[in-house]
Amino acid sequence: MERNVIAKNTKIKGEIISEGDYRIDGLLEGDLTTKGRVIIGSGGVVNGNINAHNTDIEGTFSGTLSVENILTIKTSANISGEVIVGKLSVEPGATFNASCTMKVAPKVLNIENGKKTAENSKDQQREKKAFK
Repeated sequence: MERNVIAKNTKIKGEIISEGDYRIDGLLEGDLTTKGRVIIGSGGVVNGNINAHNTDIEGTFSGTLSVENILTIKTSANISGEVIVGKLSVEPGATFNASCTMKVAPKVLNIENGKKTAENSKDQQREKKAFK
C-alpha cells in the first residue's frame, strides 16, 4: 500500500477515497475512506468522517470515526463525535468525548444432529474459564 501525507501547514477540504495509508499532520475538513491505516499526528486536525481499517490518533478528531479493526487513542488525542470500532485502546490522559459502539464478530455455530460440535464446545469451555 502507498503512504500518503497531509503535511503540517496543509489544509484540505473535500472527500478522499484511497486504498493506501494516510498520515495527517495538517488539517482535513471532509471525509476520508481508505482500506489502510490512518494516523492523525499530534498537530493533525480532522473535522469530518473517517472510514479505515486501523487508526492511530494523537491529534484532534471531530466527526464520525468508523474503524474496522483497532483504534488507538494516544495521550495527546482529543476525540469528539461518534466512534464505531472493532477494538479500542485508549491511553491515560486522552480526551474522549464520543459515543462508542464496538462491533462484535459473529460466532458461527456448527450444529450436527441437534448438538454443537466438539470445536464449539471447547471454545465455550475456554470462555467460561476466562470469566471465572
